[in-house]
Amino acid sequence: MGQATHLSRAALMFLSRREGLKEVATGVPALRRIARRFIAGETLEEAVSAVKELNARGLTVSFDHLNEAVRNADETLDEVREYQRLLARIDQLGVRGNVSLKLTQCGLLLDPELALRNAREVVADAKRRGSFVRVDMEQGEVTQATLDVVRALHREFGEPHVGAVLQSYLHRTEADARALCAERIRIRLCKGAYLEGPGIAFQDKKDVDENYLRVMRILLDSGLYHGIATHDERMIQETLAYARKKGLPPGAFEFQMLYGIRRDLQERLVAEGHPVRVYVPYGKHWYPYFMRRLAERPANVWFVMKNLVKG
Repeated sequence: MGQATHLSRAALMFLSRREGLKEVATGVPALRRIARRFIAGETLEEAVSAVKELNARGLTVSFDHLNEAVRNADETLDEVREYQRLLARIDQLGVRGNVSLKLTQCGLLLDPELALRNAREVVADAKRRGSFVRVDMEQGEVTQATLDVVRALHREFGEPHVGAVLQSYLHRTEADARALCAERIRIRLCKGAYLEGPGIAFQDKKDVDENYLRVMRILLDSGLYHGIATHDERMIQETLAYARKKGLPPGAFEFQMLYGIRRDLQERLVAEGHPVRVYVPYGKHWYPYFMRRLAERPANVWFVMKNLVKG
């Protein structure tokens, strides 16, 4: 990773954590309008409307309610209720989708046991409805705690109803992938969107990509249904080539991409017969997620600057 790129990414990640800027940014109409490129709306019904359009184009989805800054146990219960409303709406409308859940929203930084209880409520509801909860991975300091919760949920609810996320920029991910696959836990593999130090994460894009491909092969060898989450066309082509080599049918795994990014690639893969799931975030607390999307790709920053100038 080039030094200038690393510094700009570090600056954007720093800004994503500034509470004062969150309040300012979410109150700027022009910025809120631009954020709609990456966020499906601030309300559940706005997200549902966006998802209906994605379903009509042959894409499945995973809803994510944005709110990483819960401050107390009462606020975590609000998140549980929001996910229960979301699962009910998916069921009622027959939307082709499931949900993604961050454990910090369930109280992981307050009390891991509280987070487990709250996540259990969401997964229990999903199981009753025949749905699935993807437990998102967050910053490195909570990686182990997150996997501990996923394992506990998986022991109770099983493979069809809960899965994990692994990030290829972490040194530990190859070992985690082997262990989770042995336990029959479904995985979404992504590169990672948080800023981590050299003690736990690869710093060079080449190393992140090589680890991504190593882990992708572990997933495709496992016989489980995993999500290969990337917008990188090289990673996609390498995945398809390995699947062909192993004789895997198109439905043996799915590609996953983010709402508003590489729509052309999403639709092209669907047209070629590959399942594609779009990660659809919504909610009023969109600022940290939005800043991470800017930090991932310089092109996203230019998109924002161009549109701010236009007003």
